[in-house]
Amino acid sequence: MRVLVVDDDHPSVKMIGFLLREEGYKVLTAHDGHSALSIIDKEPVDLVILDVMMPHLDGMEVCRRIRQKLDIPIIFLSARGETSDKVAGLEVGADDYLSKPFEPSELLARVKAVMRRTEAYAYGDAQAQLSESGLRLLPIGNKVILADGKEVELTPIEFRLLHCLMRNVGRTLTHDILLSSVWGYEYEGYSNQIAVYMRRLRAKIEEDPGNPKRLVTVRGLGYRFERA
Repeated sequence: MRVLVVDDDHPSVKMIGFLLREEGYKVLTAHDGHSALSIIDKEPVDLVILDVMMPHLDGMEVCRRIRQKLDIPIIFLSARGETSDKVAGLEVGADDYLSKPFEPSELLARVKAVMRRTEAYAYGDAQAQLSESGLRLLPIGNKVILADGKEVELTPIEFRLLHCLMRNVGRTLTHDILLSSVWGYEYEGYSNQIAVYMRRLRAKIEEDPGNPKRLVTVRGLGYRFERA
C-alpha cells in the first residue's frame, strides 16, 4: 500500500513516515499542497494523510481537488480539534479526522481501519450491484442511479453508508452499528459525523431533502432506509 503524507512540518512528516514504513507501507511525502497534487497526478496512491493547516494551499482545498478526480481515502491531521473543525473536514470529503497531538498507535489504527474497509468494499459484497426502491447502487465508480435514470456520484464514505442502509432496508441501524460497519471502528463524539453524511446523501437522492422519505432519522437511535 502506498501512503502519501502531506504536512509542512518536516519532523511530523519524518515521524509519520517512519511509523508507516515500520508497518510495511510504501511512503511518499510532500510538504505543501501543490506538491501533493503533483504526486497524485503522477503516481498511484492508496491513502493520503493530509495536514489541514498548511500555507498557500491548505488541506481543505487539497482534499476538494483530490475529490474532483479520485476516490482515494483521506485522513486529515489538524491541531484544531473542535467538533466544527471535524465536521468541516468531513464535509469536504475526508474519511477520517485525527487531532494533533496524537498517539502513534492511534494513527496506525486509523490507517489500518481505513485500508480494511476500503479493501472490503473493493473486493467484498459491495461489488455486487444493489437495488432497492428505485435506487441502484453501482460499486464501480461509487455511483447511484435514481428512479428517473439520473446518475449521481458518491464519495466512498457516502457509498458505503448508503450501501449499509439499503442492505438493511426497514431496519433501524444505531450510530454504533453504522460507525463500525462504515468507518471500521467506534470512537466517541462522532455521531455528528454520521449526520454530516446523511445530510449529503439526502441532498443527492431525496426529492425533498428536508422531508426525506427514504433516509429516515429514528430519533435517539440511528437511521433507517425505508421502502419508497
